[in-house]
Amino acid sequence: MNAVDPHIAKPTLTSSVLRPRLRVVGEGETGPKVDSDALLGQYIPLHYHGQMLATETRVSAFREAIARLVPTGGVALELGGGTGIMSYFASKKARKVICVERIPHVAAAARKLLARNGVADRVSVIEDDAATFLPDEPVDAVICEMLHTALLREKQTVIIDRFKQSYLKRFGGPLPIFIPEATILAVQPVGSSYNFQGYEAPVPMFHPAHAAVDPTVQIGAPDVYAMFEYRAAIPQRFEYDRVLTMNAAGTLNGLRFITKNLVGIVPEEKRSFDWHMDYLVMPLPEALEVASGDQIRVQFEYDAGDSVTSLGDSILATKQ
Repeated sequence: MNAVDPHIAKPTLTSSVLRPRLRVVGEGETGPKVDSDALLGQYIPLHYHGQMLATETRVSAFREAIARLVPTGGVALELGGGTGIMSYFASKKARKVICVERIPHVAAAARKLLARNGVADRVSVIEDDAATFLPDEPVDAVICEMLHTALLREKQTVIIDRFKQSYLKRFGGPLPIFIPEATILAVQPVGSSYNFQGYEAPVPMFHPAHAAVDPTVQIGAPDVYAMFEYRAAIPQRFEYDRVLTMNAAGTLNGLRFITKNLVGIVPEEKRSFDWHMDYLVMPLPEALEVASGDQIRVQFEYDAGDSVTSLGDSILATKQ
């Protein structure tokens, strides 16, 4: 298993009273409205899937993990199947694969693509809501890739948590293996340019993880704020309030959110199949000029599946 980089500190989660944030509002409530289905990643139409299929780090990590973890002759379930590529990988090992996809035109495309790839006899595509779906029989492995940087926007943790509760109620234990197996979240103080041909626009930005040229200036070390396995208790809320020491001088104007998914863990070989998602750089409300050794109190909070705006509205950074 690939350990977290040694310079990343251990998680620190504290409760704090931060600024009001944009939230999902239910029937009868008032406040800024976020459509949790249309806006927060529940509906991903087919024209977005090409980019996901072409993301080599994502696809290869799942392919290797599925090949290693799905038992030969077993039953696999994919929640939020999209085009069906993960179910295709699972069909190489499992005797039966159930692929659940909510969007009708994506489910139809998955059926055609799985047939095109010669596995329609082993993979059944079911048009249903992954948040409420439960199979008719126990399964050996559950694949769910509803992931977004910092676990924002998409419903990965909520759906897996609901599935575990329903599964245990119907079938009892043990739980199946979950792919991915674990997620690590970290935050890092950075300096970032928000100048676009003379136009200043501090907005959230995504950058490829481990790019050859880092577009940000690392002003502090990454700090882990959550680390969990999907078979265990899954956090649904993240509250962060910690004083960080800067290790370089510069203009601190952003926080970089780092997401590492341990898609498959091979403890006997002391390694894992990892997928580092794109970094998300969130601008600070106000830039701070810092020197090496300065201490900055960083605060933010959000629920799993929240919008990027919700996270941004909660961020505070103050000199100590």
